[in-house]
Amino acid sequence: MQQEIQLNIIPFTAPVEEAEFAFYTAKQDGYCPIHKDDLNGAIEGLVDESELHYGNWLYTDFAPAKENAIIISVNLTECKYFAQHYYRHLIRTHFKGVADIMRKNFTNEIEVWFHNTKASSTKFKVYNQFTLKVQHNRVTDGPELVVSFDGTTKVLNKSIAEIHNFKTELYNWINCNGELNRWKYLTDEQKLNHEKNYPVVSNTLKPHFDIAFDVPDFKNRYPKYFTLLNDFYTNYLNTDAFTAILPLSADGFFKPNGLSVQRINGTSNELQFGNGVGVEPKRDLRRLKPYKPVPKPSNVKFFFIYHKPDREHAVKNIWQYFKDGYNGQYPFPKMEEFISQPFELEENGSISFDNIDDAVSVVQKAIKNKDRLPDTKYFAVYISPVPKWEKDPKRNSIYHRMKEILLYEGINSQVIWKENIAKPAFNLFLPNIETAILAKLGGVPWRLNCSTVNELIVGVGAFYSHSNKTKYVGSAFCFNNEGIFEGFDCFGADETLMLAGSIRNAVTTYVEQKKDAKRLIIHFYKKMSEQELEPILDVLHHLELDIPVIVVSINKTESKELLAFDVKDPKNLMPLSGTILQIGKRDYLLCNNTRYAANSPVRNKEYHFPIKLHISSTHPEVFDDIAVVKDLMDQVYQFSRMYWKSISQQNLPVTTKYPEMVAEIYPHFENENLPDFGKNNLWFL
Repeated sequence: MQQEIQLNIIPFTAPVEEAEFAFYTAKQDGYCPIHKDDLNGAIEGLVDESELHYGNWLYTDFAPAKENAIIISVNLTECKYFAQHYYRHLIRTHFKGVADIMRKNFTNEIEVWFHNTKASSTKFKVYNQFTLKVQHNRVTDGPELVVSFDGTTKVLNKSIAEIHNFKTELYNWINCNGELNRWKYLTDEQKLNHEKNYPVVSNTLKPHFDIAFDVPDFKNRYPKYFTLLNDFYTNYLNTDAFTAILPLSADGFFKPNGLSVQRINGTSNELQFGNGVGVEPKRDLRRLKPYKPVPKPSNVKFFFIYHKPDREHAVKNIWQYFKDGYNGQYPFPKMEEFISQPFELEENGSISFDNIDDAVSVVQKAIKNKDRLPDTKYFAVYISPVPKWEKDPKRNSIYHRMKEILLYEGINSQVIWKENIAKPAFNLFLPNIETAILAKLGGVPWRLNCSTVNELIVGVGAFYSHSNKTKYVGSAFCFNNEGIFEGFDCFGADETLMLAGSIRNAVTTYVEQKKDAKRLIIHFYKKMSEQELEPILDVLHHLELDIPVIVVSINKTESKELLAFDVKDPKNLMPLSGTILQIGKRDYLLCNNTRYAANSPVRNKEYHFPIKLHISSTHPEVFDDIAVVKDLMDQVYQFSRMYWKSISQQNLPVTTKYPEMVAEIYPHFENENLPDFGKNNLWFL
């Protein structure tokens, strides 16, 4: 199937091959620091390196020479890092007076904001944000300009001078007459002119100015981004004034071809169910049955945990749906039919509480005193009376405490928010709920339809807890190449040795079982440092395993910086699922979505942007074979199809998604260590 990919990258050529610039040895505010090595030896004989700042740095403002200037001729085609600084300067200078607001972001790239009059109101102005990033030889053979749309931002129509008796600690970014600055870093001049300073509207400020929170839009974003990027190019880049400073390619946005555009194997969409092979769990799980039902012991008794006022409506309804199915406009079968698990309610086993604030203590006591039959699994269905987005920290913590109490008693659970049960479309929740129940009980809803290979895949993910001010890492989440989960542990992000230790245990167990492990693949939530990799290599050395360690770094956020569009599908513009684009030496975009074929119907929430991947290995020679790289991309793609919290495909693989989910919950637990029971099942779904 043919597609024509267009990236939001515009190649350009150097405006001149060589030019003279004025440099200074003294550090000065507003001047760009230039490392001596970025000048490729051009300073030799012109300046004594002992005069340089810290022996390495020169400074320039790219302006005509002033007193004490050192004039150096620089070849812009050879001195690529210096050239990037210079091109940023040219872009920044050009857009002064053109853009409504400008700033340098944390990577020193240029942000330009333009007033969106159609979306603005009497309370605020809305600005479209674009970032202009300069890079070299990533996709093409020369310098490149990445043009990205970063969304919209609101700026209050009232200046700080017009706002009285307000908690100024709530201010963050301020529009200071077309320049963004943080409130706490305002210059003296800016402080003297508060009538020109307008607060950027953060979520913290919105309630104070009666501004509604943004509602997520799950529609296809590709046409919107494509139109905005092309309009920006036409209006601001493809002009005589801009091309005079940066000679852009006459072809505009770059269209890669050849080996830089690949697709995953044709069978990688396939999933194995109990009665055959399918592609979409949303359709095929009901038709083809789970790959494996709940394993022994087969006896499963369900019980409810609920607030007493919710019994008549919420509890009885859920009981009815699980036992007999959902009989609405869009009916849904009973649990036994959907996941091959009878819903047997434990007689007199449910737990209720009168007061929400006493729920934890009541449930804890009841679970401790609960009689249990041998060879029987118990499963709690917790009907939460507390809204999912409850702001009260104490009430919000009830969910986590319920999870923890049950987990440490060896009981899995499924929370169902009361507010959802009354929704007309509750039937849409049921397949996700029951799939998660099956997985928590040890069943396998579906597996990858691929042959078994003796390799171990370890996933590491992270979640930053704002309340605890700590990043936690869930690891080592172990899988075989069929996507079957094999256990995990969880600990803090700074515990590098524990991370290595958990990987050691996983590798040791795997080697004992398989004897001939071919490679260790680590899916990591960021680029793995040498400090993080070294103890893992020590483990393999201790085990006398000389196998390749391949690290696939997976950016957990969708790529908005780099986007790909299929211009042969002008209506939707989303590339075919499984499209792989090389965007650097070891960097790739993976289009992970549900457009399996040109005519595949794609629903809202499924127009995923690509994810960014980086690959490294202890044995770099493995990358000499393009088939190996494609296989690794293929594997990431396949693992995104193994998410059992929902029947919808995700754009991130479970190898990093599952650890992130654990890491999000774990800081809320009172116990320091997970019980063994919690390390060998998917209780967190």
